[in-house]
Amino acid sequence: MKPRDRVIRDEIHRDIFVPSHHASIIDTPEFQRLRSIQQLSTCEYVFPAATHNRFAHSLGAYHLAGELAQHLEESHPGRLSKEDEELVRLAALLHDIGHPPYSHLLETPRVYATYASHEDWGRRILESDDTAIGAALKGILGELRLQRLFALMDGKDEHDGVPIPRFMKEIVSSQLDVDRMDYMIRDQANTGAQIGGFDSARVIRALRIGDDGGLYVKQWGLPAIEAYLVTRYHMYQQVYFHKVNMLTQSYLVSMLERARELAASGDLVVSEELSNMLLNEHLSAVEYTVLTDAHIKVALPHWARHEDELLSGRAQRLLSRKDYHKSLRIQHLTAEMCEVVMPRIREAMVLAGYDTELDLIHASISKRGYLPYFGGIVLEDGRDAAEHSSLIRSLVQPHEHSMIFVPAAIRDEMESNVREWIKPSQSSLAQFD
Repeated sequence: MKPRDRVIRDEIHRDIFVPSHHASIIDTPEFQRLRSIQQLSTCEYVFPAATHNRFAHSLGAYHLAGELAQHLEESHPGRLSKEDEELVRLAALLHDIGHPPYSHLLETPRVYATYASHEDWGRRILESDDTAIGAALKGILGELRLQRLFALMDGKDEHDGVPIPRFMKEIVSSQLDVDRMDYMIRDQANTGAQIGGFDSARVIRALRIGDDGGLYVKQWGLPAIEAYLVTRYHMYQQVYFHKVNMLTQSYLVSMLERARELAASGDLVVSEELSNMLLNEHLSAVEYTVLTDAHIKVALPHWARHEDELLSGRAQRLLSRKDYHKSLRIQHLTAEMCEVVMPRIREAMVLAGYDTELDLIHASISKRGYLPYFGGIVLEDGRDAAEHSSLIRSLVQPHEHSMIFVPAAIRDEMESNVREWIKPSQSSLAQFD
């Protein structure tokens, strides 16, 4: 049956219009797979409603790209052709097509025998002659426009001698792109985080194309930009860096890493799909697109009964949310500090009879803060938004979060030890606590 134009009802943007030829892309197994890839990996252990998926997010980014493209055409008639407008929307729609199960979390060689970034896998999927989405794209765009789409997604300045305007690339990937706008609104809504939020429609209305071909923000839009950046900051502090989120992410990755070791030695039988993930060193695009969160969730009850303590312990905790390790309650713990204290904690735990492979966990996340003057957000006078706003200047510092987790029974003792080992007088570790 030939796809029809449709309107998809979205919890964030309400009605999202999808023309029939784009619906044929969405209806492929490779794109539908994104329904089974959670946006926030293990964040549901902290915020139970945070079970939204990459499918809804990709549609949201697609919608915002269309809204922004239409606004720019109204403000600057003729600057964006209909053909390039379509490429911008499709680039936003397809930007996450290569995500592994549990999104960024499993994008690691610790888990995948055939490791590549999600951008690399996305390209393999879209270029493949064996995927339905690859065939659909080629049929809609033709080879020349398909290669221009890839050039846009790669951030290139031109393709086949035809320039790709800077603002097109900034819609898809920048510090104020449609991907970030959608996921922040969607993640806030589904976690219930009370952090103020921002108005994406107002941000879009404030954008214009400058003489250099890039996007700038009208002066009256500065408060909307401040709200956007403050939202980003607080989402990292309250949601993405939440201690239980960091701990459960560590549980999941270390569990799969152990499953990989056991499967390789013949001590664990895994499904064909998980065998491809963990052991297949020549994974194809088609095999990759079969993998979803579900394959891991189905394995958890079996792994929770395995004789290997690390595998079963991690699986049991993810199934029951009991006996979680506890974080050391020390503020501003940096990677440098962890390098100093981890060997000593390990030694102390061994003397106390603990297996540090099982019971000592170091989790770390880093995120660059707002980057002024380097692909930043520019206002109409040509200056970076940070020059106009002391609030934005306060958000320039990168976000780094390190935590050390130990069994609850020895947390107080380990905290006391760490405070004793690291003194404020040590210049490199000043203001440790």
